[in-house]
Parts: sequence; structure tokens; C-alpha cells
Amino acid sequence: MNAAIVMPALNEAATIGTLYNNLEASTDLPVWLIDDCSTDATREVASKLGMKVIPLVAPLGAWGATQTGLREAASRNLDFVITMDADGQHSPADIPALLEPLIAGECDVAIGSAPERGSRLRRIAWRLMRLTSGLACTDLTSGFRALNARAIALLASPGASSLVYQDVGVLLMLENAGLSVVEVPVAMPQRTDGKSRIFGSWLAVANYMAHTLMLGAAKRKRPWRSS
Repeated sequence: MNAAIVMPALNEAATIGTLYNNLEASTDLPVWLIDDCSTDATREVASKLGMKVIPLVAPLGAWGATQTGLREAASRNLDFVITMDADGQHSPADIPALLEPLIAGECDVAIGSAPERGSRLRRIAWRLMRLTSGLACTDLTSGFRALNARAIALLASPGASSLVYQDVGVLLMLENAGLSVVEVPVAMPQRTDGKSRIFGSWLAVANYMAHTLMLGAAKRKRPWRSS
């Protein structure tokens, strides 16, 4: 299969060993780790495991790191990309289920969805995001996705570089470009190390929600350009 796994990572040296072992047991796809300027041994551990490591020279955040991987995939004309976190919350065993509807031509993007994992704070955030954006997606913040070549090209384009986060803006861009998105139920265990970049503190949540709600209201049902 002409595909790869794109994994943004920031200080995930404690988790990527176990995750990579699970990936090897579930798929033979190459793994590209996009290192978002980690200060621990993430880069070294990933290299020793056999991952392709793409180091960033400046921190771009989870979406910027992911888009770096998508641009690499677009330059190689890959048919599919799976994006997933490096913290152990996304199960490699669910990758075949994510790819299935894309291979069958039923959609352009499949999202690994686990809305039941959300805390009360996260569920409130999701509800507000759906109200302002008009999106029907139940799991708006999942970074566990499978994308076909059309979606890769769109999200690797300069227009997607203006986005800060990987959720509402990305989903609206896909919707307004006419790409089809489905949600595939997956299991998401609790992270085994570290904490969420967004939902780790009230201040981070406040900044994130202000940005995301304004984006959703401003870009709802407006066409995006790929360049």
C-alpha cells in the first residue's frame, strides 16, 4: 500500500517505544515521526526504533507538525496517510478500520472517533464548537485520521497553513471543499504520560476556545481556496 503513518511528537520518549512495538504488530506501514522541537530523547529513540524522523527547526504545534508530514506525503504522491498521536491514546489495531472506507472509495477522510472519552470540560467545548461551526462531527478534536490523496493535497496546501489547531478549521476546510468525512468508532485509552497541550489548564482552554469559536463562526459555509 502506498501509504504512511504521520505522527507529530513533543517529548514522547517515554511512550513511543511501546507504541512502535504495537504498530509493528498491527501494520507494516512506514512511520514518520515529526519532532516538534522535543527537549527529551524523542528524536533519538524514534531513530533507533527505525522511524523516519523529520525534525522541525522551530516549534509549530501539533497541527503544524502534522501538516509537515502531509506535505512530505504529497511530495511522494502517497495514496493514503494515517495521522495519529505519539502519546499512546490511539490504538494501532484500529488503523485497518480507518483505512477500510477510504480503500472502498466511500469517503475522503475517516476520523477515529471516541466521544465518550471526553471530560465534562471537553464535552462542553465540543458542544460550543458544533454550535458555532455547524459541524456535525461528534469527536471534533481527534487527531486519529486516515486521509486519501485528495484530502492530503488539500491539507498540505498553503491555505491550511493559516490554521493553528487540527480540529474545527481542518474539518471546515474539508467540508467546504466538498470532501466527504466519516467517523469510525475506536477505543482511546487514557494517555500514559504527560498531559494534553490544549486541555491541560484553564488558561490554555480559554485561549483555545476563543480562537476556535471565532474561527468556526467566521469560516462556516465559506469556500476555502487551496492556494
